[in-house]
Amino acid sequence: MIVEHSQEQSLNASKEAGSNASGDANGPRAMGADGPPAVRRRLPDERHSLTHHFSVGGQEGYVTVGLYEDGLPGELFIRIAKEGSTVSGLMDSFATAVSLALQYGVPLRVLCDKFSHTRFEPSGWSGNPKIGYAKSLTDYLFRWLELRFLKGEQGLLFELPKPAQPQREVTSVVEALGQIVEMGDAPACQFCGSLMVRNGSCYRCMTCGNTSGCS
Repeated sequence: MIVEHSQEQSLNASKEAGSNASGDANGPRAMGADGPPAVRRRLPDERHSLTHHFSVGGQEGYVTVGLYEDGLPGELFIRIAKEGSTVSGLMDSFATAVSLALQYGVPLRVLCDKFSHTRFEPSGWSGNPKIGYAKSLTDYLFRWLELRFLKGEQGLLFELPKPAQPQREVTSVVEALGQIVEMGDAPACQFCGSLMVRNGSCYRCMTCGNTSGCS
């Protein structure tokens, strides 16, 4: 009897240990590790797209961006001029990975921040005044995506300087015409050479204050 009782206790202990182990494996920790399943947002069969030509360090190519109905990018195709090259194969595979990331909900801002300003060859001047020097193909592509879809074509690097504003602006067209009429056949100032303005029966220089003899 004592032997049977001890065996029953050992069996119960082993069952409790097994249940605790299974609870630890399938309990809150395992449930916390499992997140909600990722949902892929596929593009419609007919979609709008945008194709852009680029050239970085003499390496030319085209990038085509497929758009959702709301205008956000959902896929990326990159075609390098030298088909069959290592760069062409890598960029094609990279475009597929970026397309999947966009369709599974990765924000474009995150991708642009991650891949902009990455440095590797080929690199060089892009010929695009809004980007200038590109450190790599991915640097150019994601800076262009950022300008096109996140900043609205902003970020012009080589803006022409704005013309300086004149120190004195004419308040109205009537005032300007009045000044011309006042000049009439006015002589030039003998001191500074500016045209004088009629002041009663005489003339007065508005630049240096000299008069033609009247006060």
